[in-house]
Amino acid sequence: MKKLTLVIIYQNGQVLLGMKKRGFGAGRWNGFGGKVEEGEAIEEAAARELFEEANIVAGDLLEVGVLNFNFADATPDLEVYVFRVDKFSGEPQETEEMRPQWFKINDIPYKKMWADDIFWLPLLINGEKFKGEFVFDKPSTAEYAAKIISQKLEISK
Repeated sequence: MKKLTLVIIYQNGQVLLGMKKRGFGAGRWNGFGGKVEEGEAIEEAAARELFEEANIVAGDLLEVGVLNFNFADATPDLEVYVFRVDKFSGEPQETEEMRPQWFKINDIPYKKMWADDIFWLPLLINGEKFKGEFVFDKPSTAEYAAKIISQKLEISK
């Protein structure tokens, strides 16, 4: 199972998301993150990916959830560590991989995100911790929204 990170910036009633420009999940709005490299701590990977994808430095990384993603096709299973960042330095900038944009809570583009986000992102915004498992038919692309086959999501203590 691949270990990945996902960072959601939440500040002043808004979330910072990035339009994925290439690779896995291209054409979808998402948080910032990616693979945990060999010998790298999960928090280090989250901070590194956030800087690489949006050119910002996390002032705080609060781990709020772990999500397991499985796919009915041959896509490898993913274990994603989700972080919330309320303080950061630097101005979000477009990179080769992501185009950052702020969204008010009521304007989050769930229809252009992965189908699971609508279930756990409100928990993150409300300060809840969670763990979950989602099984998809296959990965989302710009043209195709992955369909959830089964899901389990619970609030953690």
